[in-house]
Amino acid sequence: MSLAPLDLAILAIYAVGIFALAQWVSRDKPGETKNTTDYFLASKSLPWWAIGASLIAANISAEQIIGMSGSGYVIGLAIASYEWMAALTLLIVGKFFLPIFLRNNIVTMPQFLEQRYGARIRTVMAVFWLVLYVFVNITSILWLGALAITTVTGVDQTLALIGLAVFGLVYQLWGGLKAVALTDAVQVALLVFGGLVIAFITLSQIGGDAGIIGGFTRLTTEFPEKFDMILSPDSPHYQALPGIAVLIGGMWIMNLSYWGFNQYIIQRALAASSVNEAQKGIAFAAYLKLLMPLIVVLPGLAALVLAPELERGDQAYPTMMALLPTGLLGLVFAALVAAIVATLGSLVNSISTIATLDLYAKARPEVSQHHLVTVGRIVAVVAMAVGALVAQPLLGNFDQAFQFIQDFTGFFTPAIVVIFVLGMFWKRASEDGALAAAIGGVVLSGVMWWMNNEGLFVMPFMNRVGVVFLAALAAAVIVSFIAPQKETTLPIRFDGISYKTSLAFNIAAVGVIAFLVAVYSLWW
Repeated sequence: MSLAPLDLAILAIYAVGIFALAQWVSRDKPGETKNTTDYFLASKSLPWWAIGASLIAANISAEQIIGMSGSGYVIGLAIASYEWMAALTLLIVGKFFLPIFLRNNIVTMPQFLEQRYGARIRTVMAVFWLVLYVFVNITSILWLGALAITTVTGVDQTLALIGLAVFGLVYQLWGGLKAVALTDAVQVALLVFGGLVIAFITLSQIGGDAGIIGGFTRLTTEFPEKFDMILSPDSPHYQALPGIAVLIGGMWIMNLSYWGFNQYIIQRALAASSVNEAQKGIAFAAYLKLLMPLIVVLPGLAALVLAPELERGDQAYPTMMALLPTGLLGLVFAALVAAIVATLGSLVNSISTIATLDLYAKARPEVSQHHLVTVGRIVAVVAMAVGALVAQPLLGNFDQAFQFIQDFTGFFTPAIVVIFVLGMFWKRASEDGALAAAIGGVVLSGVMWWMNNEGLFVMPFMNRVGVVFLAALAAAVIVSFIAPQKETTLPIRFDGISYKTSLAFNIAAVGVIAFLVAVYSLWW
């Protein structure tokens, strides 16, 4: 189908408005130019609402909306564990990790590693993250976003991919993180509104005279197997979500790595003016995560009734969009584009942050702040161009792109969690131990992945993550005893750090836990 003139007008108003807003909020003061703190950390002045909204905007994009709706269609509500368990993970990050990062004025995750361990681990992990962000994250967002645009509008997918890449780059290229974070409140509001619209209309169509409650009841009645949160070993989708491991196993490793030590996520919290402000933003984001399955999983469930003959799960969300009337289609389509470009903006900003500060600035310490900002902008352009070029070759043959992302991210996440957790909470952890965990974890993940593909040793990827985590942990501990840590020039400081949180944060945490107990008890 194609968009009506009204839908196109709504999309155009969004595009022009968000571009203009980004330039306005990140404008330079008269006589001043941006330094690296301004460009990469939004002058360390982000308020809590911008932090919370930007965390979600950076996270929820095509691979969440399109990919998780597709997994909802194929697997069911169990895929929502990624969203609901993330809410609890966010609170852990806010309480235990952020106070350490902010106390030490951390700008990048590789910087933390250098101050805690040494220069070698900073370089190794900086390269790891750049490869992951460009060849997994950017490619998946561009590919799935272009797929959605093609399905709804009929535009050539290559043209749609190029359009997303260009807009996602240029709207934030001048302003940096401030342009991204301060527009994300608008992007998230549009995303939530669009998601609620599509949920209301699809459930209403399914429920008929019984309305949205009747529609949801019909889904649970006709497809009870799609509402099992903890899959049994005989489920055809056990390899993707291996039962109890989503609660006490490898999913914790994935979530801690993503929300606690992932540059393009944690960077907006590092830009807070204080720990308290960052923690308020984290709590706000946790509640938005509880809402997300309504937006990213429910359309896939609704497609079981409204479009039961889909060839690919990733077609579920675009197909549900096509059911919307003129005007509303334009709003929901703008919300999808908003989610895509917000995450792209966050990604390329963090790629430029790591490449500029952790690699280029270390090699050329004499260059000016203005020069570094210019390098950051060049890196952003190159990263987006590479991602656009390799998106189709990497993702064109995957039925569930969200699972592709989780699977290959799992190559890195076990070692990342080991390195950071030991670095923060075990004084004897050494750089040699961290390097052993990093290199050994990736190699072991690759070997196990190859064995699984060849049928030599079949294991769900989430369990693989758990096994590799334990192996990397053992390697780090053993090597740390054999080769103790040498003193670093700027050691991480733990004095003056308080893990005490405000009453409001504690109440928010109780609410999240109560919600999780309720939903898992209901749909176990």
